[in-house]
Amino acid sequence: MTRIVAGESAVPPRRRAVEAALAIGLVLLIAVGAIVASNISRNTEALAAEPTPAAELKLGYFGNVTHAAALVGVKKGFLAEALGSTKLSTETFNAGPAAIEALNAGAIDAAYIGPNPAINSFAKSQGQSVRVIAGAAAGGAQLVVKSGINSAADLKGKTLATPQLGGTQDVALRAWLTKQGYKTNVDGSGDVAINPTDNAQTLKLFQDGKLDGAWLPEPWASRLVLQAGAKVLVDEKDLWDGAGTGKPGEFPTTILIVNQKFAADHPGTVKALVKGNAESVAWLNTAPTDEKSALINSALQDSAGAALPGDVLTRSLANITFTLDPLAGSYPKLLQDGVDAGTTKKADINGLFDLTALNQVTGADKISAAGLGRD
Repeated sequence: MTRIVAGESAVPPRRRAVEAALAIGLVLLIAVGAIVASNISRNTEALAAEPTPAAELKLGYFGNVTHAAALVGVKKGFLAEALGSTKLSTETFNAGPAAIEALNAGAIDAAYIGPNPAINSFAKSQGQSVRVIAGAAAGGAQLVVKSGINSAADLKGKTLATPQLGGTQDVALRAWLTKQGYKTNVDGSGDVAINPTDNAQTLKLFQDGKLDGAWLPEPWASRLVLQAGAKVLVDEKDLWDGAGTGKPGEFPTTILIVNQKFAADHPGTVKALVKGNAESVAWLNTAPTDEKSALINSALQDSAGAALPGDVLTRSLANITFTLDPLAGSYPKLLQDGVDAGTTKKADINGLFDLTALNQVTGADKISAAGLGRD
């Protein structure tokens, strides 16, 4: 029989001690469980948020010497090696607007392209479509004309060609003609007719006497000069005084852009692409001339179906600077040229550039976004 005294529990001390120990153990178990569950939750969220390499990167570029960084990157394997487990697929285009259409439709994820189509896409999408992530080439565009045309005054009533309406050379020609006092229209009418034409067709039409000239990238300007008797009326490098870039005579001809959603989903893949591009540009600037020419010609055979005569390739390369700098400081002028040409509307292009991966890859002097994005 248990004796009960006022103020004491009826539970024996030993039993109370056991119950207290069990209670403390239960509290500790719950606390540990909560910590483990919290850690698991955080790790799961981190894994879910951790970006993964893309299974495939679909890249667009042109079969032009101004796109030699792409040609070399694909041919020598710089791009595929940098991408690692990500499969590289490629598609070639004649001009920028077609490549932009494919990129916006999801048919490609990134592209080597001229600056004006990138500006147009960014403006039309209110900054949601593309980002410029690196440069590839500067220079290498000229207005070449037939014999007898010696100045801008001789162009009235003439017919000229560009690769595609709204492309970088198309905008350059229309803006230049506007400064000469001519009116041009996107439908081809005006004081000077401008017919957007596939580059290969431009060469044939010029040889047949059906075109008076064309504003073209390399190697097409050189092909018209050396294979069809054209002469240079305007070398575009003479129109750039270095304002905004500090590099007189340099203007962006080929840049590397990426679809914004793809970049957000796969930043590591984008950085790998930038690395492969940097290796291509470095090789172009250091390889022996003969080796460089042979490789580019082999790549042109693969992508465009034909190699170039030696003199055409030599002249083309002499007109181009291969550079990772997209020359962002030139973009306000490029935008205004598009407005003057009637192919672009006034727009805010702040945010067009994201050069963070480029500057991480190069580790050299910072390449500037000129206040138009991240660097």
